[in-house]
Amino acid sequence: MPELPEVEAARRAIEENCIGKKIKRSVVADDSKVIDGVSRSEFEASVTGKTIVAAHRKGKNMWIQLDSPPFPSFQFGMAGAIYIKGVAVTKYKRSAVNDTDEWPSKYSKLFLELDDGLELSFTDKRRFAKVRLLKNPAIVPPISELGPDALLELMAEDELFKSLSKKKIAIKALLLDQSFISGVGNWIADEVLYQAKIHPLQSAASIPKEGCAALHKSLKEVIQQSVEVDADSSRFPVIEQAVEVGADSSRFPSNWIFHSREKKPGKAFVDGKTIDFITAGGRTTAYVPELQKLSGDQAVKAAVKPQKKSGNKKSNDEAESEGEEVAKLKAKKTTQSKAKKPPAKREPDTSDNDDDKQEKPAAGKKSKGSSGNKKSTARKKAEESEGDYGDEDEVKGEKEVAKKVQTRKRAK
Repeated sequence: MPELPEVEAARRAIEENCIGKKIKRSVVADDSKVIDGVSRSEFEASVTGKTIVAAHRKGKNMWIQLDSPPFPSFQFGMAGAIYIKGVAVTKYKRSAVNDTDEWPSKYSKLFLELDDGLELSFTDKRRFAKVRLLKNPAIVPPISELGPDALLELMAEDELFKSLSKKKIAIKALLLDQSFISGVGNWIADEVLYQAKIHPLQSAASIPKEGCAALHKSLKEVIQQSVEVDADSSRFPVIEQAVEVGADSSRFPSNWIFHSREKKPGKAFVDGKTIDFITAGGRTTAYVPELQKLSGDQAVKAAVKPQKKSGNKKSNDEAESEGEEVAKLKAKKTTQSKAKKPPAKREPDTSDNDDDKQEKPAAGKKSKGSSGNKKSTARKKAEESEGDYGDEDEVKGEKEVAKKVQTRKRAK
């Protein structure tokens, strides 16, 4: 979804091209899911004839200040985007409308024609955005509920450390919390944590001072750099670009994880290191296990948990060993609790007399070569084949044999 850099690019485009111009005509879509809390006719009447004075942003929200209230306010959602005809404005890739599409696009939710002929449109292909008409957007929800803006109001390093020390949730989830810091979304959080070498699931309160310093630095640099290039991801840093243009590689982090974070697992790499994918903060999260490691108590707990990896059978066996041992113990307990019942398995050629012999051990008597050995053999075979069939078949076999024996008893 559009994050701070994309929304800031839209705000700057309006500021550079629309300030001081009067709205000659407005067209609002008949879509109450996006156009929130106001009728299309009221919206159009409220903005037409007014002059654009300024464009503001906080976090992922933007509003256009007119010469008198109310003002159009935009919550970009997953695919909201600003288009200005004839002006290049960076759009989030999932929101992009083709140049060959009709103008204004069929996805347009608010269209403004200015007195000099310039045309502006807010589109939303997925209808998760909200367009509102508010007297003072900054003092009412959702903007009034936002934390400090990650670009304009980033807290000082000491303040950030003090704030993190009170939060026991995973750092990725905290960065996505707009009431904590506004403007950071999924891709920025992944990039910032990669550059700071912090695991996405690391508890915020457990991050040491030096880790907090790295986090603060990467937050500032990643956002500044992405804003400087107007959120054009093709201009996000890679080593080749830094060398080619002679950029100061010490100023901003080079080789961003962004360029590979949406590739398929097993095919995503950065600086030759594998990018792995987990769920953190409710979102698919890209990170580099080689660099971003859990620390402290979390590292100890992670070490004792089984880790499933694909491709290497030996690794799979080792990773799942703990679970298998538990399963085997449960199977043995089940078998032992049924010691008075017939064995799980018997030889296919066993006669009715053998069945009679199996009944005797059930009464506490054992004979040479009787069911005791057969039971032991059956259990051994079942345990050896657990990897392919599991202990469920063993229990099923026991029940079937027991049923046959009971039938024969009744017949006698």
